[in-house]
Amino acid sequence: MSFPISAGLLDAMVLSIVDRGDTYGYEITQYIRNAVDVSESTLYPVLRRLQKSELLETYDREYMGRNRRYYHVTSKGVSALSQYRNDWHEHKKKIDSILLNGSDKA
Repeated sequence: MSFPISAGLLDAMVLSIVDRGDTYGYEITQYIRNAVDVSESTLYPVLRRLQKSELLETYDREYMGRNRRYYHVTSKGVSALSQYRNDWHEHKKKIDSILLNGSDKA
């Protein structure tokens, strides 16, 4: 069984990955696929939405004769990521209190 991933959680995951260091769409997809099933066609609208919200910015760099678009977290994105992380900790505690019978064990 798998759990659906909300748009907010996917935004938080993308910001967290890009916050580790500037990267490009395919690499972001590969990181996220380690945790959830997501396609590139799902990811690119998320990247555009985060860019439109000024949480990410882009730049192009040549790679093997072609341009590759890289994503970078803005200061506004860093603030949003911090809030996402706080919200996640609170949400996780509430869910754990039910699923783990009040235990703090993960």
